[in-house]
Amino acid sequence: MNRSNTKGKLLFHVLAFITMALWGVTFVSTKTLINEGLTPAQIFTIRFIIAYLGLLAVCFIRGGRDKKAFSRSVRHEIVFLITGITGGSLYFLTENTALAYTQASNVSFLVCTAPLFTVLMTLAIKKIFRGPMVDGLEDVRVGFPLVAGTAIAITGMILVIFDDNSLSLSPKGDILAFMAALCWAFYSQFMGQMTDGYGPLFATRKVFFYGLLTIVPVLLLTDNSNLTSVPFDRIQVWGNLLFLSVIASLVCFVVWNRVMLAIGNVTATNYVYLNPVFTLISAVIILNERMTLASGIGSAMILGGVILSGVKKSDKKDQNNK
Repeated sequence: MNRSNTKGKLLFHVLAFITMALWGVTFVSTKTLINEGLTPAQIFTIRFIIAYLGLLAVCFIRGGRDKKAFSRSVRHEIVFLITGITGGSLYFLTENTALAYTQASNVSFLVCTAPLFTVLMTLAIKKIFRGPMVDGLEDVRVGFPLVAGTAIAITGMILVIFDDNSLSLSPKGDILAFMAALCWAFYSQFMGQMTDGYGPLFATRKVFFYGLLTIVPVLLLTDNSNLTSVPFDRIQVWGNLLFLSVIASLVCFVVWNRVMLAIGNVTATNYVYLNPVFTLISAVIILNERMTLASGIGSAMILGGVILSGVKKSDKKDQNNK
């Protein structure tokens, strides 16, 4: 029975793999746009306006619940607001700003600590709170793989942040990437349940809406005069904006929310460990980035720690289900 369920969910594991491959390239696309003169807040806003309008059109064409403006309760609207901030405005603001201060590969490897924080948050939430939404979170167990994997990944994160054996390095970008990982872990807690209750199109549209709404204060408090000098006619600009908005946002977010519903918030988020692999490959090819020995070792430790804590957990769960 367990084997049959695994086969039935194979498609969603494949979709998770493809989504992570595409999201791995987004770090390089965003870094390219920053180099072309756009700010992190501007990139997020342009990217999500295009994605939101496209998703809104699809929802109106489909009709039914996808066309509705509000969820069924104020409580659910608050949940969508929180996911819009943690999976939208705050996540991308911290991640995109990090790219302005450090290498794309560094940011990607640090963001891949999100699975660890997802597991820890899930354990804490299920321990402290009760209710239908909490009950819908994936069951996880604390064991040696989780503890050892967490310790290895955190040690690797320290090596990446201080990769030249000196405290004179400005760790601002790496710390921002770490904050982005925390945001994504929080977003992952409840998006599966919201997708289950409202469908992937409606749920994703609400996240995009509240993400855009909460980025407005940042835009109003910053100088946007640089927009007049950004070469929007260059393929490096409009091509990357289209990729980020249509493929990486509109399509990938809808698919990812559906994946979390199908295979669980923790199992799905474990695929984030593949993200830096694709980022590193694309960064070396497109941006000519190089990693120091310490940074390379630290990145490998992050990757290994996440794999250890995630894959071993899944294996134990499978044995318990037999």
